[in-house]
Amino acid sequence: MDAVLVITNLPDREAARRLAEKLVEDRLAACVNILAPCESVYRWQGRIETTQEVPLLIKTLGAHYDKLEKTIRQCHPYELPEIIAVPLAAVLPAYLEWLGAETIKPEE
Repeated sequence: MDAVLVITNLPDREAARRLAEKLVEDRLAACVNILAPCESVYRWQGRIETTQEVPLLIKTLGAHYDKLEKTIRQCHPYELPEIIAVPLAAVLPAYLEWLGAETIKPEE
């Protein structure tokens, strides 16, 4: 089993909570951390933008990434959501077991 940390940002806490709950309810993620709002500075359509966003840290298995990405894209209010998956080089074995137990089986 390979664990991944998926990162995305939402425009507000309510949108972040709705997405987090859906991912856990659908068993695509074992845990989602909703972080404190942060200020993001980025270039979008030729202009530099500054906005407040709420980051999510999504813990899951790599086998679930495709379904997780599809769900984020369907539920996300942004035209182009940030969805970044970071493979984890080391994970506490008991935590990795828990990740597997709390998410859907890869073949489902």
